[in-house]
Amino acid sequence: MKVALFVHCFFPDHFYGTETYTLELARNLRELGHEAVVVTAVFPGEPMKDKMVTYYEYEDIPVYCIDKNYLPDTRVKDGYYRPEMYGVLKDVLTDIKPDIVHVTHLINHTAVLLDAAEDLALPIVASCTDFFGFCYNNKLEAADGSLCSGPNRGRTNCLACFLKAVAQFSPDTFSKRLAGKYPFIAAHALNALRRVPYFRKGKIAGIVLDVIRRPDLLLHRYSKYGAVIAATKFLGDSYIANGLTAPVHIIRFGVDLPRLPKKQKGKKLPVKLGFIGQIAAHKGTGLLVEAFCRLPEGASELHIYGPEDMSPEYFTRLKEKSAGRRIFYHGTFPKEKMAEVLSDMDFLCIPSIWYENSPLVLLNALASHTPVIVSDVEGMTEFLEEGRNGYIFSRGGVDDLERVLRRIIADPEKALAMTATTEYARTTRMMAEDVLAVYNAVIRGTVNE
Repeated sequence: MKVALFVHCFFPDHFYGTETYTLELARNLRELGHEAVVVTAVFPGEPMKDKMVTYYEYEDIPVYCIDKNYLPDTRVKDGYYRPEMYGVLKDVLTDIKPDIVHVTHLINHTAVLLDAAEDLALPIVASCTDFFGFCYNNKLEAADGSLCSGPNRGRTNCLACFLKAVAQFSPDTFSKRLAGKYPFIAAHALNALRRVPYFRKGKIAGIVLDVIRRPDLLLHRYSKYGAVIAATKFLGDSYIANGLTAPVHIIRFGVDLPRLPKKQKGKKLPVKLGFIGQIAAHKGTGLLVEAFCRLPEGASELHIYGPEDMSPEYFTRLKEKSAGRRIFYHGTFPKEKMAEVLSDMDFLCIPSIWYENSPLVLLNALASHTPVIVSDVEGMTEFLEEGRNGYIFSRGGVDDLERVLRRIIADPEKALAMTATTEYARTTRMMAEDVLAVYNAVIRGTVNE
């Protein structure tokens, strides 16, 4: 079987969860005797390629790369449905001649990919790794920072998220300041304004309609999927609750690393806490730093691994907050070093303030017998049994996170004993075999049986 895997970005320049999932799937499919070809993209603003479609290989996996600099976004709709991409995508698919198309993320390709695949009579499946299919910001986080369940009837909560995003990047005018501070009020005002005769055919009306129509257009296109794969029940249920009609299969991610027993510590303190991931507000890095700074000196250390250039201002503030404390910033590391990095941690902290969905770093920690501390969002708590493989604290609650950290350092021997009951046995081969079974069912037309 020949599989075309479409992902928004890929190695070697991009190396986070969805990219890693795509790589591991491709590698395992090849080892199982199938062909896997990755189709990725260059984000607008990244270094431009010599031509729109280029080819390279990564770890012997064929990769087609579409440079979006040649078709930069000019309106909101371009970010989720770009008809001008149709010909390029159809040509790539015609060149690859896959038996099935597997979408691991639509960003950059947009939902027009599904039109192209359908017109070529190709079966399509998807792995949903976030909420792109119905949520404007992909994170199910409302404009006021609260968790969201999806678009409301008038889509004004989606419009509020759009306005908040605009305000963050251009806070220099009164209207944008208003949108940043009162996004819901601004959203209702803008939605009403687009009905005024003078504005009905103008830019404002176009922006509003692009945002409002986004969930319906995407979910209509998602009906073309023969099956949808979700790594957590919460993610699958969220899509179903927001109108997805394609069959949903819950297939947990797998991870590969040596599952060696945790090294026994020679002394009780300091407890080594760790963070691995994007150093950004939605990942809760600042929350963790603040909670750590409240702990007594000498009882613990915090080791942070992640890119320092993703949000320079945010990183600078964290460094200033960390001054004089046992907080160490190590930058990024090759994925091959994951087991080594985790082996030196007593607890991995994942303090995200949005709905994480089975982050691979969580699974790697559990597989390496490293207990975790996570915020209480369902995409992570599905994997936790508190007191057995980690602790849970209130999302965004620095006081509650401090409570958990103090509990650990107050009785480190009891906390560290959790390494014996912390595990995750699922491998990428198991994951790929389950995905392959979905492919076969979709091709045979037996996915609902």
